[in-house]
Amino acid sequence: MPHFVSINQLLNNTQPVGVGTTLIRKIQLSHSFEDIVSVDNLLLAWEEFIKGKRNKKDVQEFNHNLISNIFSLHNDLVHLTYKHDPYQAFNISDPKPRNIHKASVRDRLLHHAVHRILYPFFDRTFISDSFSCRINKGTHKAINRFRSFAYKESNNNTEICYILKCDIRKFFASINHKTLRNILQEYIKDEKIVWLLKEIINSFHLKPNTGLPLGNLTSQLFANIYLNKLDQFIKHKLKAKYHIRYSDDFVVLSQNKEYLKEIAYRVKHFLENELKLELHPNKISIKTLYSGQDFLGWINFPDHRILRNTTKKRMLKRIEENPKEEVICSYLGMLKHGNMVKVKRDIIREYDMG
Repeated sequence: MPHFVSINQLLNNTQPVGVGTTLIRKIQLSHSFEDIVSVDNLLLAWEEFIKGKRNKKDVQEFNHNLISNIFSLHNDLVHLTYKHDPYQAFNISDPKPRNIHKASVRDRLLHHAVHRILYPFFDRTFISDSFSCRINKGTHKAINRFRSFAYKESNNNTEICYILKCDIRKFFASINHKTLRNILQEYIKDEKIVWLLKEIINSFHLKPNTGLPLGNLTSQLFANIYLNKLDQFIKHKLKAKYHIRYSDDFVVLSQNKEYLKEIAYRVKHFLENELKLELHPNKISIKTLYSGQDFLGWINFPDHRILRNTTKKRMLKRIEENPKEEVICSYLGMLKHGNMVKVKRDIIREYDMG
């Protein structure tokens, strides 16, 4: 079992250090409000949104009067009378229980229209080692980057490499609306775009002015914009050379254990003071690479990685529940990213995939 330590244990005898942010000149969004709300952009957003959803009843109903619905949405936006509809809430287990909030088709279309314009701009502001909800990124590239960093920092596995691993307590539920709006306004000067983003952000809250819905496409983008502040702080202020983030799960690698303790302390205070977030006190650890680091569903060692037991059990259960060839092939493809020859062989034999 991994040994988790509390903030007090981990940072024992660490003295306070300033947590001011690095001054980085911000580029400005060149697109206008009209670019987002234009009929052309809404139609292109619809083509993206409808993929894989054509059999959904609510999508079919909207599509039945598509042009009328798009012009109605366009007019509401142009006249600044647009209001976000309430959400439909439901629970999923993926693998832990999550409360998902689903917006109406009309609002999800708008989310795609906003994302089409904002994502390419903001993606340029993110560090290269942020891997969640980005084109040409993802979990496999993140763990490969982890392996590359570990190899470099351990001098080809000849020296001890420590890994600081943290995640943020109830991240989406804790995002502060005012802080998010302030960050967006650092990059966006068009007041109408700011108004529209405020409408989307304020359409949901778990506490007053706090929280983003897990189901929104815009929430994924807003989350990366929000935590880009943390990434920039770790990279540029704390000068951490080997830092990787996937959503609210992040690691820093170093040969210096005391340095990682200081980073944990300073990150804790940065999150609290600048982003109104908290590190999860039971999910902070500093471990050696040789002892195996759990990151993104894999236990990573110097020369190999294996699936986390809970991930393996969940995979086998899903195959048993739905033993279709495409499902099995998908998981066999995933297993290629680690040292799972025996598990792969057992699945092939069990389901006659030879």
